[in-house]
Amino acid sequence: MSNYSAGDRNIPVRPDLDQLKHQAKDLLKHVRANDAAAIEEFTTYHPKQIEPADAILADAQLALARAYGVKSWPRLVQACDLIDAIWRDDLTAVRELVTKHPNLIHENARATEKCNWGPPMSYAANLGRNEIIKMLAEMGATDFEHALDRAALQGKIDTAEMLHGLLGSPLPPDGALGGTAYTLSESGTAFALRAGARVVDENGKRLAPVDVVLETDSRNPTAKHAILEMYAANGLELPDTPVMALHRGRIDLLEEHVLRDPSVLNRTFTHEEIYPPDLGCHDEVLATQGTPLAGTTLLHLCVDYDEFEIAEWLIAKGADVNARAAVEANGFGGHTPLFCTVVSQPNFWMNYQGREQEARFAELLLNHGADVSIRASLRKKLHPGYAPKYDVENWYEYLNVTALEWGEQFHAKVFVSEPAMELIARTI
Repeated sequence: MSNYSAGDRNIPVRPDLDQLKHQAKDLLKHVRANDAAAIEEFTTYHPKQIEPADAILADAQLALARAYGVKSWPRLVQACDLIDAIWRDDLTAVRELVTKHPNLIHENARATEKCNWGPPMSYAANLGRNEIIKMLAEMGATDFEHALDRAALQGKIDTAEMLHGLLGSPLPPDGALGGTAYTLSESGTAFALRAGARVVDENGKRLAPVDVVLETDSRNPTAKHAILEMYAANGLELPDTPVMALHRGRIDLLEEHVLRDPSVLNRTFTHEEIYPPDLGCHDEVLATQGTPLAGTTLLHLCVDYDEFEIAEWLIAKGADVNARAAVEANGFGGHTPLFCTVVSQPNFWMNYQGREQEARFAELLLNHGADVSIRASLRKKLHPGYAPKYDVENWYEYLNVTALEWGEQFHAKVFVSEPAMELIARTI
């Protein structure tokens, strides 16, 4: 049985050269020990056929670099050195590296074919390294538009304004709001709109990426509300629905809906009502969420969108904390909001970023009588953006489970809240 694990072979935003050196040595050690998993990785990525006993460190380094999607070990070292210099805001070190290796200025900083942080100037824009950006521009960097987009979506507005000026202050192209929508950058959206980005075209057709705001894996309620309000203030007509009122953070609009139709508090909403196709929204997999939201109530939505104030308001108005999601033709559904506290997108970010865990939604629901014994059947497939670390190819089915069992059995633990499960377990 192999005790070697290749792990997640994706170059991180800030790669650690020492860690990579240790990984190469570890790969070599396990190859020489005839470890099956190590030999599989080695033979898959090394361009030559080499007997395990004949492998040397340089071979392991090359195989490791290729496994990460980098053409060679020296190129991987260059990427680490360059990125480290940018993070340290070391103008001299960046200049020396680019002068010695001119190709670096146009290649992705992480040396991989796909790298959303882009070449060095764009990479520096993510961090607001203005002096490095100006120097790279003087040295021949050409990725101004990408750098501007990255600065805006990261909320580096001084940098975005500088790059906009270097470009001659052009009107942003249609689609310029996409990056800031994905990261829910309120300041980036405001900058793009000030620069002239359009939310509708000359015929009134929607340009604003409302679908991205609703479907992004990011969670920042305050920023989401502000972005949608900016779209509306700049001419985009948003649908007058209870779900959109929730997305906008508009309790005043929700109150109007409840006054007109009190059943809004506990009725279920279809996937299309939550993610309107006419706003560009997609299917259930591409709409990033934890516990499935199709056929759920406003209270379910509050949990996955981190809308705590609205959740409190809904409960105060009479929303049923044990309201069950609609059950679809194959028998999946019927889960309560408590299930959403156990597996959710906010949980993902708490776990992924190593933030302090909290379970305020679980506590709120339990304090108002959430029934921990309710069972439901759920099915889940992750958004393709979670590959390759997590399985995004297969549907997973969880039959007749409680909220606690849903968390215990869920296949991607990064979405699971241990504190929520502990609170639920105490009530059993």
